[in-house]
This record gives sequence, C-alpha cells and structure tokens, in this order.
Amino acid sequence: MYNRALSLPEPGERSFFLWGLRQVGKTTLLLQQYPKRDHIWVDLTAGSSYRKYAENPEALRYELENASPYKQIVIDEIQLVPALLNEIQWLIDNSKLKFALCGSNLLKLRGANLLGGRAGTFVLHGLTSQEFGDDFNLEAVLNKGYLPPAHGTPDFIDGYIGNYLYREISEAARTRDYQSFRIFLMEAALRDGRTVSYANIAKASGEVSAYTVRGYVEVLEDSLLCRWLDPYRKEPKSGESKSAKFYFTDVGLVNSLARRGSHISVGSSDFGKAFENWVCHELVAYLDYHRKDSRAKHLAYWKLGHEVDFIVGGRVAIEAKSAERLERKDFTGLRKLAERYPHIIDRIMVCRQPYPSKTEDGILVLPYAEFAGRLWSGELLQLAATGDFVDVRG
Repeated sequence: MYNRALSLPEPGERSFFLWGLRQVGKTTLLLQQYPKRDHIWVDLTAGSSYRKYAENPEALRYELENASPYKQIVIDEIQLVPALLNEIQWLIDNSKLKFALCGSNLLKLRGANLLGGRAGTFVLHGLTSQEFGDDFNLEAVLNKGYLPPAHGTPDFIDGYIGNYLYREISEAARTRDYQSFRIFLMEAALRDGRTVSYANIAKASGEVSAYTVRGYVEVLEDSLLCRWLDPYRKEPKSGESKSAKFYFTDVGLVNSLARRGSHISVGSSDFGKAFENWVCHELVAYLDYHRKDSRAKHLAYWKLGHEVDFIVGGRVAIEAKSAERLERKDFTGLRKLAERYPHIIDRIMVCRQPYPSKTEDGILVLPYAEFAGRLWSGELLQLAATGDFVDVRG
C-alpha cells in the first residue's frame, strides 16, 4: 500500500468533495483517514444503498439528523445520486455534521447542487514519484502509468479501457457508434501533450463532426481523464499560441490507446512524449496537494516559434527532455523565453542526464530524480535555482 501525499481534513473538521479518476485510490485513502469503525459510511455502489437513496433521498436526513457531530460522514460515488446533495446541504446548515463526498465523474453532477461553498475541494491524482518512494522506476512508470492497480495487476490497463472507457465513458458520451468513439480516443491519445484542434481530430476520426468531438472531449474532462494547459501570456501579444495543450491524466492509458506497444523504448520519441506527460503529472499533483490557489493561475506553457513546456506561477520555466545527453538546440525555447520575459528568472531543464549542472546563462539542468526530489521537498518552486556553472554544449 502506498502512502499518499494528499492530506485530507481531520475527522469532524470540515466538509469536502474528493474527486479523482476511477481506480486512483480515493476509497482507500478515505478508509485510512476515516475508518468505518469510527465513522459513518454510505457506499452508493452497493445496490441496496443506491436503491434506497435514489428512491428516497430524504432518508439520509432522517437517519443523520441526530448522529454524533464528531463523526465524518463518508459518501462514496456521490454522483450516482445527485439528489442527496440537497439533503446534505440541509444537514450542514442545521447540524454539526461534516461530510466527505467522493466522486469520479462530474458529468452526472452537471446542474446539481454543489453546496455553494459549504464544502472544500480536493483532487487525488495518480501515484507520484514521492508516493512510489524507493519503488519509483521511471521506465516502469512511463510504461504502466500512475494508477496504483497498474503496478500489481497484469493487463490492468487493457481491462480498464475495455470495461470503463469503451463502455461507461462511451455511454456518458451518448454515442452508440462505439467504433467512432474508439477511433476518437486513439486520435486524442496521439495528440497527448499537443495543442488540439477539434476539426483535425474529427477529420482523422471519420464520420463525426468537430461539434461531436468537442462533446467527447468534455466527457473526458468530466470523467477526469484529461487536463488542459493554457498558454502563458503576461500580456496578450500577437504571434503567441492561443490554444491550450491537451494531456491525458494517465500515461498508461495514452500508451495503450495510441498503440505504442507493450514497452516503450528508452530514447524513442514515444518515450519523450511519455516523459513530458510525467513531468506535467508531477507538477499538477504537487500544486494541487499543496493548495496553490487555482492551478490554472500557476501552470501554463509558452510557444512563440519555440516552445517551453511549463510555466509555473509566472516565475519558473520548466522544459522536459528525456535525452541523457543534451544538445544546444534543446535549450532554445528557454533562452527565447528569457529574451521575451526577463522576469522569469528560474529556468529548469529536466532530463536523464546523470548529474545536475548549470549553463553559463543560468539554466539549471536537473536529472529527473533530482527534479522530483526538489519539487516535493518544496525547494524547486520556492527558491532561486542554484548550482555550479557548467557549460552544456552538446
């Protein structure tokens, strides 16, 4: 069992939503924080509980009105019975009860009562380098992904895609054309880490419109299967990219959907794409777990002829290159960025170079393991880059 980096509130402290991709470990984390022997649990995936509350949501209020105010009320998969949220709001307003509301699909909660600020929001991501600890192996992670079962269950990803993406998610997308939806998923996976044009995906997918593709992507968003990075612009200027970059939240899914094969070769272009997805994953998880206000204000990318993968907080620029030996051209984006935005002082290259170094113009070069260590220690995004000056000429 992995020790997760996300800290949840103490029992009885506050009410909150916990969102996360299916099979990411939400229930396990909640069980650790709020064991069933000490707290009230409602599992809506159980048929009897689902039927009872779906038919009579008010039953929850009748059952809990006089419950001890010191217990946390955990409701697993809240999106299955959205009407319960009205009863939960009444209980929050009229009792001292605190709720932990867990869910994996926001699509079913569109238009539902999300408690109007009465509950906080937490997101559980796939496993990070910190959570793997001594078991962290970059090559294994880039091949299997970040979902915990993928690292102990053979063929987990294939089953996940077949039973979840191709069935439940395609149903959520309201399509009976499963073949077109499968092709859409493959085309979307091929664009992981790139800016996305709905029209281009529609053309590649076959007989579906750009409007339909947009709807499919929204379903992926609501199912927490993908994320977007907005372009960085201190001020709107012509020539800069105005399109958001698209990432799947698990690289194991990308590998399978994009048909990258059973094992990605180190040094291949697919390995490089997976490496960038992993750096994005680590940054997003760190920012979410450390409550860095709105992640949208803290993580972006930049492109003007040359690209920089990640801009954090408008102050730190990070480029991901999976190469073990860097060339001068690999630093072009970071250098062009410095010319345009001299206020971005900290520029970091994350790679597979075996040792840390620093270029003559101040770019910090970090091996991926050191990048992860400095990130999770809090040093990377709070302190100015330091290190010996070593010219990297390739």
